Amino acid sequence: MPAESNRPDVSSLLSLGIVLALCLVLGLGLGWLLDRAVGTSPVFLLVGLLLGIVAAGCYTVAMFRRQL
Repeated sequence: MPAESNRPDVSSLLSLGIVLALCLVLGLGLGWLLDRAVGTSPVFLLVGLLLGIVAAGCYTVAMFRRQL
């Protein structure tokens, strides 16, 4: 029988999409709220999107390194 410890954790890989979407939505939402509070146009919205993309990328790299 093959060792079970060598198999990737499927549940953590399935939750990857939810976490990625959550990173992007939170970044966009916080940027939008900050734009409304300060009165700027899409400055903080774009910064929030960039931070969400970076957070999603870091999470993806960490998840795949753990699975390997």
